[in-house]
Amino acid sequence: MAQTGSDLFNLADRRMAFLQQRQIVLAQNVANANTPGWQARDVKPFDAVLAGKIGVVPMRTNGRHLAGHAASAAGTLVSQGERSPDGNSVRLDDQLSKVADTETSQSTVTNLYTKFLGFYRTALGR
Repeated sequence: MAQTGSDLFNLADRRMAFLQQRQIVLAQNVANANTPGWQARDVKPFDAVLAGKIGVVPMRTNGRHLAGHAASAAGTLVSQGERSPDGNSVRLDDQLSKVADTETSQSTVTNLYTKFLGFYRTALGR
């Protein structure tokens, strides 16, 4: 099935929402770089989010908590990295590299979105 223009805009919107969520998670990692016991996290890759293969099940920290329901795939988090002696697994160089990569992806999606809008304006004669 061929994608229409609105499908491309929807895909760009989903990608931007994913990148926004990733920036939030990475900012939390950087902010807690000196917090003992902090586990560095990241979101699942976007291609897995698109495939719909990811589902999050809320963790029950107490046997009396309700089981809950699966959340959206965009919010899926994965723990990563080795821990330092204080239990923190944040490596700032890795986190800042991921922040830069995410920023580059945001710029790319924004540029593509702008180009598609330009194509529509040209097609409409504006």
